[in-house]
Amino acid sequence: MVLRLMEMADVDDLMGIFSDPVAMRYYPNTKSRQETEEWVRRAQESYRDHGFGLWVAVLEDSGEFVGQCGLTVQEVEGKNEVEIGYLFLRRFWGRGLATEAARAARDHGYHTLGYARLISLIDPGNLASRRVAEKVGLTLEKEVEKWGKRICVYAIRKGRSAT
Repeated sequence: MVLRLMEMADVDDLMGIFSDPVAMRYYPNTKSRQETEEWVRRAQESYRDHGFGLWVAVLEDSGEFVGQCGLTVQEVEGKNEVEIGYLFLRRFWGRGLATEAARAARDHGYHTLGYARLISLIDPGNLASRRVAEKVGLTLEKEVEKWGKRICVYAIRKGRSAT
């Protein structure tokens, strides 16, 4: 798998995730094309403003779009944190791709960007996403109120990574 910068040309592929009510089950709602275009713009702004953002994940051999993963700034209880986020097309679930991508994002956050702490914000019911976070070495720290519901905050400090 290869992770690359997100481009406006990725909107159609991203709609494969954002328009899927099963893939978006733990998010507030599915996204329209206009909302997906705004998502790409925000990722591009994050590259400019923070030097990181969400990336597009493609299979190395075919270049086929499989999902997105990367780092994004999230406000948690009044403090900005750097989150490892991941979301993949449903047909690629269960293949270890989210874990592979999240591990790469974690390592980039630590080794390239120098962050000592990273988090993932996960709906308590999203057991698959929670397993990915745990495989990458994050542990449940607390639950907070965000986006109008309870959200698990998983966290990891540099030096405590799983493989």
